[in-house]
Amino acid sequence: MPTPRSRRAPLPIVAAALVLPLAACSMSGGSKASGDAQRLRVVMAFPPAQAMSPFGDDAVTLSRLAVTEGLTTLDANGAAKPSLATSWKRDDPTTWTFTLRDTLFQDGAKVDAAAVVRSLTAAGKASPPPRVLSDTTLKATATGADTVRIVTGDADPLLPQRLANPSLAVLSPGAYGKDGKVDPAGHATGPFTLTDVKGAVAATLERNEDHWGSKAEAPGVDVTFVADGTARANALRTKAVDVAEYIPVSQASLLGDGLVHEFPSARTNGLSLNTRHGVFADPAMRAAARAAIDSDALVDGVYEGRADSAQGLLGPGVPWAAGKRTAPTDRVAAAGRDEVAKTEEIVLATYTNRPELPEVATLVQQQLEKCGFTVKQVVRDYAQLEADALAGKYDAFVQARNTLLDTADPVSYLASDFTCDGSFNISQLCDERVDAAVDKAASLAATEDRHRAEMTAEAAVLGADALVPLVHERFVQGYDDAHVEGVALDPMERTLITADTRIR
Repeated sequence: MPTPRSRRAPLPIVAAALVLPLAACSMSGGSKASGDAQRLRVVMAFPPAQAMSPFGDDAVTLSRLAVTEGLTTLDANGAAKPSLATSWKRDDPTTWTFTLRDTLFQDGAKVDAAAVVRSLTAAGKASPPPRVLSDTTLKATATGADTVRIVTGDADPLLPQRLANPSLAVLSPGAYGKDGKVDPAGHATGPFTLTDVKGAVAATLERNEDHWGSKAEAPGVDVTFVADGTARANALRTKAVDVAEYIPVSQASLLGDGLVHEFPSARTNGLSLNTRHGVFADPAMRAAARAAIDSDALVDGVYEGRADSAQGLLGPGVPWAAGKRTAPTDRVAAAGRDEVAKTEEIVLATYTNRPELPEVATLVQQQLEKCGFTVKQVVRDYAQLEADALAGKYDAFVQARNTLLDTADPVSYLASDFTCDGSFNISQLCDERVDAAVDKAASLAATEDRHRAEMTAEAAVLGADALVPLVHERFVQGYDDAHVEGVALDPMERTLITADTRIR
């Protein structure tokens, strides 16, 4: 059983050493450019995994660095607003028409209907397809030089929000090679142009002088990728970088309030219980596991108070949810300790990529054992666990899930994680009541009606004890607010560096 890390230990030598190549890639004090403007030095947590392809997780990195844009973007409430499309209308339940902005790609090509059709078609043909398209199909056609018709397989009232997803960014024809690879460098539309990528180590961005919106305040951005959270925090502490993404909770108190900026996120850490196989196929055992969990102890013991106690599937990062939440439905009574103690050993798995999760798993194991379960832990890199988790090979799985990542509306999260045909259904749940509730929410166009239906679906999922909410994470971004301004604190994780980010 893993031993919790000391949360007040001095910085390990190896972590400090990891900062040295990062600092070497940066210019001490920030590099000067036109006038007094300085380049930004940013360290990010997740190295490129697909050579900056827009169809995988690297799409979020490109979005967070203000390189790519889609037809739409999102406001703070998750509503769609214009980006490369200036307006849109719904012609019928499955057909929409988008009118494009008169602007250019970073390579000088015109943003026209043909380019939009090419980008959306390429996303639909990608293998594997972007997660945002896992529950729908899009067919885009040019109906004029600056108008695009998009037809969805089923009625999709969330299409404008869906098109804001980073994986559906619009790129110029030059981005698409004959070998099927997509290269966004110099071929996007955002405030910053990606000019160089050094594998999984570093990237260079330059200001897009011809951006259709506000020109970037900073002349460029020098990015390094460092997976070790302590190293990222140390780089910020030693002023080797201006902005450090995702500061671990264990380092936040050491950095102090001037360098740490925490805010509610749309990420819920939950315990997925295997509803199809093993001990937790019995609803009474799932109920016993749920009753054993002490969320407050996790907030205090692992997150040092820098998280919020579990409220449901959706936490404070989804501010409308609390006022529409309803009680879980159709819960069964929890099995007693004597009955629990007779069950076979359960396997509890989690991953190391998020540094708090192994500690969460250790405390969850202790809580489950206290009520009679026998627990074996499996802790590995996420890439080594995902296939087995999706195949239902673990009894319980601790994961951190962004509930708004795909469409900025939880209906896609509910569909992918908890329906019979869901593409990310780690709990193996197949409950016709849940499916019906999610389908109803997905069919509603009016935002208030859809939100109420989504909370009905949440109540059904919680009633089945398919997932036990553990905590709602807060994001912790690192920068010196006396030195840097304009960093986006985005609960949806899509933005970080913007046109307004600059050195004071």
